[in-house]
Amino acid sequence: MEPVVVFRAFSVAEADLVRASLESAGFHAMLTNELASLSIDGYSMAAGGVRVVVPAEEAVEARALIESTQGGEQEKAE
Repeated sequence: MEPVVVFRAFSVAEADLVRASLESAGFHAMLTNELASLSIDGYSMAAGGVRVVVPAEEAVEARALIESTQGGEQEKAE
């Protein structure tokens, strides 16, 4: 199961809120880069933000849930 990025944020709190929403809906979501972004001020931007990832087979449904709860303001993660 290859992880796929479904959401990016420069705030750990925002990314964690999205991860928690996905987990409560039954997705297997995880954060990446969250510790690195806390270590040095501004490092989150350099690292490409905090990423919310899910298994590839859950990506389409996870993005749909994020879009419905974010009001369509979600950045398209690759």
